[in-house]
Amino acid sequence: MMKISKSSLNKFLLFKLPSAFICGVRVKQIDEKECVVTVKHRWINQNPFNSMYFAVQAMAAELSTGALVMFQIQKNDKKISMLVANNKSSFSKKATGKITFVCNDGALAERAIQEAIASGEGQTFWMKSIGTNEQREKVSEMDFEWSVRTKSN
Repeated sequence: MMKISKSSLNKFLLFKLPSAFICGVRVKQIDEKECVVTVKHRWINQNPFNSMYFAVQAMAAELSTGALVMFQIQKNDKKISMLVANNKSSFSKKATGKITFVCNDGALAERAIQEAIASGEGQTFWMKSIGTNEQREKVSEMDFEWSVRTKSN
């Protein structure tokens, strides 16, 4: 597995999630507790209402949670699979300009992964990402339920 960093995740987007890369989704910061992802409203990611298409927001929000799961998996020498099992979202304002998604739930991922390793059982947990505009107003809130389990071999 690649070493998780801002640049390795952005390169991963280019080759493994090209639609997110083309839409302008970029990791700006990651550590074991927090991940920050930005995306700017542009022609390529707009909806008919002159704001960012909800699915583009979802790509950025999911990345902010999933990158933290990947970061925590990387800390272990076990093979662990990860999958989004569920998601919920709410939108409170038009997403225009640069939108920043922040997830601070790295500790939740770490606990679930440790429990999956210790028990040999799959674990599910919810992680939240909040999207704000350049005025720091909340535009969307997205929750992703992740499932992690150890792989045999």
